[in-house]
Amino acid sequence: MSQLDYDNPLITRYASREMSQLWGPQKKFSTWRRLWLFLARAERQLGLAISNEQIAELEANLDNIDFDAAAAHERRLRHDVMAHVHTLGDLCPTARPIIHFGATSCYVTDNTDLILIRESLDLVQARLVRVIRDLARFASSHRSQPCLGFTHLQPAQPTTIGKRACLWLFDLLQDIEALHWRRSRLAARGVKGTTGTQASFLKLFNDDHAKVRELDRLVSQAMGFDEAYPVTGQTYSRKIDVEVIDALAGLAQTAHKLATDLRILASRKEVEEPFEKEQIGSSAMAYKRNPMRSERICSLSRYLISLQSSAAHTFANQWLERTLDDSANRRISLPQAFLTADAILLLLQNVVNGLVVYPKVLERHLHEELPFMATENIMMAAVEKGGDRQHLHEKIRQHSQAAGHRVKVEGLDNNLLDLLKADPDFARVDFDAVLEIGSFVGRAPEQVDEFLREYLEPRLQAIPATGSTTEAEIRV
Repeated sequence: MSQLDYDNPLITRYASREMSQLWGPQKKFSTWRRLWLFLARAERQLGLAISNEQIAELEANLDNIDFDAAAAHERRLRHDVMAHVHTLGDLCPTARPIIHFGATSCYVTDNTDLILIRESLDLVQARLVRVIRDLARFASSHRSQPCLGFTHLQPAQPTTIGKRACLWLFDLLQDIEALHWRRSRLAARGVKGTTGTQASFLKLFNDDHAKVRELDRLVSQAMGFDEAYPVTGQTYSRKIDVEVIDALAGLAQTAHKLATDLRILASRKEVEEPFEKEQIGSSAMAYKRNPMRSERICSLSRYLISLQSSAAHTFANQWLERTLDDSANRRISLPQAFLTADAILLLLQNVVNGLVVYPKVLERHLHEELPFMATENIMMAAVEKGGDRQHLHEKIRQHSQAAGHRVKVEGLDNNLLDLLKADPDFARVDFDAVLEIGSFVGRAPEQVDEFLREYLEPRLQAIPATGSTTEAEIRV
């Protein structure tokens, strides 16, 4: 590619080479050739006049693709599938007469897409399992670390860092179960013919319906699918694409929420993503430690979420047995959905593995807000010592208003506790006991343990390892 040409940043910057190559031309067109081989083998097995020499010739030329020749054929024919039929036929003169025998273009294009979707889901799922397990370890190690909770982005009752991580984990588990469900429901388009009626194959097998059904089964099995979709038009239903991209977009929604939370926490200097020794946060402000990985997760997630509508409109506009206005869109949206999901997960794993927690900052922020949060406990303790609940409530209200004015108007520290300690109505309260921070987080540490043991682990165990990943790092 020339430096004058646009390049796709998903390929050059963000996604793994593993996912990029999965959706690359070599994988795509060699899979077409394998599908032609599967078809020829099955047709020969069921009695069509296809020789061992023709099969052997196809087997010998699965991966040696002359892309220049294919491009020249396509310029002449204006048809990508026939261009590759001719390119393969040029290499396989003996097999040329039976290549694509009885098939329509969607035999190779749709079945290939389903194979690529299956392998891509395996890769995404494997990456997501690693993220979940790494984040679970983080949650466990910080199960008891107190921190301010937030509702409405305002300080609320304390929680723990581990409990907050479990909120992220719960959503990620919903995503992996959705992805696994879609993966388990995938089937082959199989051998269905021009409008899905299998008419051409029925003709080839002299109206033998059983052989046509067996052909469909044999080819689907050769593709690695247990079954084919029971009915199709010229294409498999584009509803399948919608469901797959919906699951990927669901993952993007979770990633966006998680990364946004980290951006908020980074702004408070409570939790940060990894920051490398020579990393630059700003070209102008040398002190900056911007959460660039979390920001990138949000940016990529926003794009992936937007692809939901593309798949939905494509499905909605498939007229009758099919229209071709799905083709250009799917060439872009399907690969980019998986490339984006892959890039998001690479970033998530990098972030999760390098999260830095600052306990002293967390403690300082807790103590800044604790006076207000502790007032109900202080009131109850004073009531237990013989005080009047309504009278104490009013005294706390008055002192709180005075402390709030001091903080907001005068810009001074919160002195509510000093005011309460100096008030004779609260003289018998053991403030040290009441203000012990661990008492404010409720069952958060135990909830972390129970969630990881009783909810997360059984669900992960129920998802079979359908894919594996090589070690991949974010590129920039």
